[in-house]
Formats: sequence, C-alpha cells, structure tokens
Amino acid sequence: MGPYIRILLRYGVGGIIGYEVGDHLAADPDVVAVTTAAAAALVGFATEGFYLLARKLGWRT
Repeated sequence: MGPYIRILLRYGVGGIIGYEVGDHLAADPDVVAVTTAAAAALVGFATEGFYLLARKLGWRT
C-alpha cells in the first residue's frame, strides 16, 4: 500500500497545495508510514462496517 500512498501524496496533495509540498511529503518515510497505517485502519473499519450492515440486514456473510 506504500507505493499507492506515495502517489496519492505526490499528486493528490501536490495538486491541492502545491507540487513541491506533495513531493516533500511523498519523500518523507515517516509521513508515508503514518498515512499507510491510517489508510489501512480506514479500510479495516469500512470492511467491519459493511459486515455489521450485512448481518443487520440479513445478507449472507
């Protein structure tokens, strides 16, 4: 997931704030590690949320 986070930081943040800032964030290993952990946690919470929704609505799990 790290390479995807670097791309997101470089082009996503760079397009909003500025290319130089996005490039610096993508080159910082600490920022990439923290962002990767946050993205992984977000995906985990979303997965569990859909699982709970499926159980509540009686869908197959």
